[in-house]
Amino acid sequence: MKTAISLDDQTFHAAEAYAQKVGMSRSELYATALRRFLKEQEDATITEKLNAIYGPMGGEDPETAEFRKEAARRAFERSEW
Repeated sequence: MKTAISLDDQTFHAAEAYAQKVGMSRSELYATALRRFLKEQEDATITEKLNAIYGPMGGEDPETAEFRKEAARRAFERSEW
């Protein structure tokens, strides 16, 4: 599919230089960049949804956190370095 976009001169020239440097066409560069951007947005949406689900749980209570830290400290002290 063909499409037209408007870019400022600085972005256009930077994209042209990069495309030449890595040996890809302008279309390949823009398509790759757009795919990556869309993937990042999808990942951010997933993270937001997970945060919405698990965020209200408030994590572990202070007593459990202290127990976990102490257990980790003791295990570390018993290990050989």
